[in-house]
Amino acid sequence: EGDCRSVVRCDKAGIAGTIRLAKVKCPSGLAFDLERQTCDWKAKVDNCDRLSKPRRVKPNFNTDEPVCPDGNLQCGNGECISQAFFCDQKPDCADGSDENACSVDEDPNKADVCNPSECLLPDCFCSADGTTAPGVEGGKLEISNLPMMITFTFNGAVNDENVRVYDKLFHGERLNPNGCTAKATYFVSHKYSNYSAVQELHRKGHEIGVFSITNDEDPKYWTDGSYDTWLAEMAGDRLIIERFANITDGTVVGVRAPYLLVGGNEQFNMMTDQFFAYDSSISAPLSSVPIWPYTLHYRMPHKCHGNAQNCPSRSHPIWEMPINELDRRDDPEFDENLTGCHLVSSCSNIYHKDQFRQLLQHNFDRHYGTNKAPLSLSFDPSWLLANTGFNDVIDDWMSHVLSTYTDVYFVTELQVIQWMQNPTSTASLRDFAEWKENCAVQGQPHCRLPNACPLETRELPGETHRLHTCLDCP
Repeated sequence: EGDCRSVVRCDKAGIAGTIRLAKVKCPSGLAFDLERQTCDWKAKVDNCDRLSKPRRVKPNFNTDEPVCPDGNLQCGNGECISQAFFCDQKPDCADGSDENACSVDEDPNKADVCNPSECLLPDCFCSADGTTAPGVEGGKLEISNLPMMITFTFNGAVNDENVRVYDKLFHGERLNPNGCTAKATYFVSHKYSNYSAVQELHRKGHEIGVFSITNDEDPKYWTDGSYDTWLAEMAGDRLIIERFANITDGTVVGVRAPYLLVGGNEQFNMMTDQFFAYDSSISAPLSSVPIWPYTLHYRMPHKCHGNAQNCPSRSHPIWEMPINELDRRDDPEFDENLTGCHLVSSCSNIYHKDQFRQLLQHNFDRHYGTNKAPLSLSFDPSWLLANTGFNDVIDDWMSHVLSTYTDVYFVTELQVIQWMQNPTSTASLRDFAEWKENCAVQGQPHCRLPNACPLETRELPGETHRLHTCLDCP
């Protein structure tokens, strides 16, 4: 019909698993995106003029006999080139096949599997399957005396509307067992952010991370993004945050990729050069035992999962704070298996307040009852604003948890890393120095009436925004 709705694909659903041609038709108003292999709104699909996705030539890594000199590998067309040239973002084979097998499992220069005898805290942490807690292997701690850490993370612009949500959840009376206020992490994007509000969140001891300048909607912008793209978006976002929210203590060290679209080795090379400490964009698939955070000196301990699957394959001295997928079943005892969801706000079957409360409690129990891996509760704040009463559910649930358990802490992503670098039993956490900084901040905001500066930026051409800051306008 020429409307890009009807597609034919190969699948293995024929008799006895044979390959057959199956017809797929997108619903009315949608078109099939060849690159992403999914239906999307027609206006967003720009490859309707193409009839098929080109098959990429793969290199020949598995041959019966050695066909290349030592240290070389064979391209798809038979030529041999140095192993070091494979997966370096530049095609060196004439057929370009050296850049076509670069996933975490395929990259011939991939990081080694975890070696616990070489990977030692405080700088390196890994375990064979990612489920082992720090301090437990050597017998220093037991699961029963580990703290259960919960991280609330919020993505996007900080503005007057969502600050009211944050203030309700994280107020001066909500105290962790060590007497310090509950904390959260905010991955801040530039567009529409109120920097006087960001400054106030930081003053109260919350963590500020980066979420990009433009928040570009094109998935390939992020997954295929060059080193310079990631540098401009993330290091640039940090410069803006530090300047206009007046954050001078060097604590903006965390990155979350928009739409969790990870940028592979280019993103992590940039992060290493720019002294970012951690990424929190990779989701770990739903499993019976959740994953602890790990460093990327060694290979990821779980499947590269989620959006576009461009995970880093090489070794990087960066912490990964994985988002363990949430079990979103209404009745975990009886319901059939459902795919997990990474952001709480992406759990598409949660409509009612009692479902939401059940989601929070069940996933808390899953973590608390197994290896006490930190529970990451990640939100798009607009989802909380759109679902009336959900904020009250979180408020009530946080109060319930803190009044029921003496070993549960609402902390920032950076505080999780600080604890992992120096694993400490719950009995000693009251005096854990790293968690006592900005313990329970009192006092007034830096300014009551911020400057509303009219601003245009090269990255957002043709748009004038109001930049709210306690500092002088640029």
